[in-house]
Amino acid sequence: MVGFCRALRDEGLSVPVSAVFSFVRALGALGVRRTTDVYWAGRATLVRRPDDIAPYDRVFAAFWSGTPARQSPAVATSVLERLRPTEDGTGDDEGSDGALRYSRAEVLRHKDFAACSPEELVEAVDAMRRLPLHEAVRASHRWARGRRGARLDIRATVRGAMRRGGEVAVVERARRVPRIRRLVLLCDVSGSMEPYARALLRFAHILVAGRTHVEAFALGTRLTRLTRQLSSRDPDAAMRAASAVVPDWSGGTRLGDGLREFNDRYGVAGMARGAQVVILSDGWDRGDPDELGAQMARLHRVVHQNVWVNPLKADPDYQPLALGMAAALPHVDQFLPGHNVASLEALLEVLAA
Repeated sequence: MVGFCRALRDEGLSVPVSAVFSFVRALGALGVRRTTDVYWAGRATLVRRPDDIAPYDRVFAAFWSGTPARQSPAVATSVLERLRPTEDGTGDDEGSDGALRYSRAEVLRHKDFAACSPEELVEAVDAMRRLPLHEAVRASHRWARGRRGARLDIRATVRGAMRRGGEVAVVERARRVPRIRRLVLLCDVSGSMEPYARALLRFAHILVAGRTHVEAFALGTRLTRLTRQLSSRDPDAAMRAASAVVPDWSGGTRLGDGLREFNDRYGVAGMARGAQVVILSDGWDRGDPDELGAQMARLHRVVHQNVWVNPLKADPDYQPLALGMAAALPHVDQFLPGHNVASLEALLEVLAA
């Protein structure tokens, strides 16, 4: 990618370093499997004037064919013909096979986990691994020198003035040091969640293994901490270890009791303070709904935000009529579906925001 940007500069285009960073970030979001994605990512980030479009097209076609830009009009025409949208609005650079791969990926992205075959579930988990993981940050109580800080750094300013014989030449500023906001996942593994629990636990493993400051728990008839088991880079080993320590897999659900134990042992004591807590559950509970409501209220007082992810919410006719879900909902900041890869991507966007 850097070599391609250098070739654009050689052709006379103005490509600053910031544009190169934007180009790389765009490719990180789109991927490099399709020629059209690479072409339009560069067109959107590296082309600054209408007059630059023609040389950009020429360099793009020449660079990826290995032919000098000034000697490849035929190659440029061939590549750009394939990049032109077809009648359905998509490029045909991969032919029918590429279109089929893209369509299958889109179908799996929106397919309900409960309707996936074992093979499709494996592909869905692979799609989860490609989702962008952005860690939310918060301002801490520590201050550090920063050019655009929110307040004056008087100590650093005076220190600099003393080095210059008492003359204040530079006014230093300070900013709050950002800290990563903790994320806590509470995954319901009861019998009613069986069609979704394994896929959501795979999602929890991706977050625990790929980010810092993430904690994971299983909720059933009791609370089980899974952070250490899901920290393994091997997904299959992580799932085996998690299954081995969860004694109530596909059993009943006592969400109120599990949340009380979480609040007493971990949450209110410090883990949940200022954190984002995500509860992945359908809300079906055999316990006392008043207990669940009380524990949700207790948790809500210390967290940054409570997010409840319910796979049943994907149904347009769904209403939270279950006693447990109805008791918890007043203390939920975000109520989201969690039935497929697309809904989990939306969850990550909410957490990043």
